[in-house]
Amino acid sequence: MSGEAGLGDSPARDKRPAQSGRAAPDEAPALDGVIHHPTRLTLVAFLSACDEAEFAAVRDGCRVSDSVLSKNASALEAAGYLHVRKGHVGKRPRTWLSLTPAGRQALARHLAALQDLVDAARGAAGSVGA
Repeated sequence: MSGEAGLGDSPARDKRPAQSGRAAPDEAPALDGVIHHPTRLTLVAFLSACDEAEFAAVRDGCRVSDSVLSKNASALEAAGYLHVRKGHVGKRPRTWLSLTPAGRQALARHLAALQDLVDAARGAAGSVGA
């Protein structure tokens, strides 16, 4: 094959979140694809208010089923954003969920990116009427 680049030769899109959380003026805000999912955003926001929460409390607070919470908790855990601790209360098994430091940082970056979008919209709306 010659040295010409084909369609399949483009570099893979980097899915890692931006380090700063603030987009440069000429680039799109770096929303976190893992957290951006509505259920995961709800879960991370809920857990951001506490050190740790029991599975049932998170399920009820986020108004999701056990299976939906379990699936989304697994995705957040795989990303390194969530820690799952299992134990027992008496003879009953229990699961506790908590955000990792990386999860808290990712939420802060994601919220900053959302705020950047709001600020850009306000700026665009202000310049239209000028």
